[in-house]
Amino acid sequence: MSLLFVLIRTLHITCGMMALFLAPAAMLAVKGGAAHRRWGRLYIWMMGIVAVTAMYMAVYRPVVFLGLVAIFSSYFAFSGYRKAVRKNRPPEALDWTATGLTMAGSVILIALGLHPPAGQFLPAPAVSITFGIVGVVVTGIDVLRFLQLSDDEHKWMYLHMAGMLASYIATVSAFSAVNFMFLPVILRWLWPTIVGVPGIFLWIAQRKRLMNNREHIGNATL
Repeated sequence: MSLLFVLIRTLHITCGMMALFLAPAAMLAVKGGAAHRRWGRLYIWMMGIVAVTAMYMAVYRPVVFLGLVAIFSSYFAFSGYRKAVRKNRPPEALDWTATGLTMAGSVILIALGLHPPAGQFLPAPAVSITFGIVGVVVTGIDVLRFLQLSDDEHKWMYLHMAGMLASYIATVSAFSAVNFMFLPVILRWLWPTIVGVPGIFLWIAQRKRLMNNREHIGNATL
């Protein structure tokens, strides 16, 4: 194991641990406030470093599964950030490229699970297939949204929340896979998704109710 690999792995672990704490700090801060933006930007940077270092380590080994998972998990943070930047504006070439690459990587994840290659690390076929299906569904929905923009002025906010929360689920999944050795392999990788995805829908529903109540009160005072 080279010194460079050890340094890259140390950087990967450090940034991943920081991301675990930065995301809750951003989520608990007032939305749109200075603290929310500050912790959110730091989280994006940490996730970017985590993704780049993970892909380096995946190529160094080489481990195709881990490289694809790095693309899969980083896309959620990237797309969540881009939705906040673009708001309701049309997608740009960067958005199309990232979505296309992630969709292709997700298809390969499904293929790896269906036909596990000999000599390659794969925690369990079900993990690869699940991640791949989630990736295909999410990127497919994003493509449809690219083609038909929403008239809801708050839509970007909900999509931003969904992307950032999904990226945090991926971060917790990686932490669980490495550290929660007392759990069965499949559960070790997938429990954050099982718990977190319903949580995303509940959080967004709560924010929608809050926004609707504010608008209702605002209209009533006119």
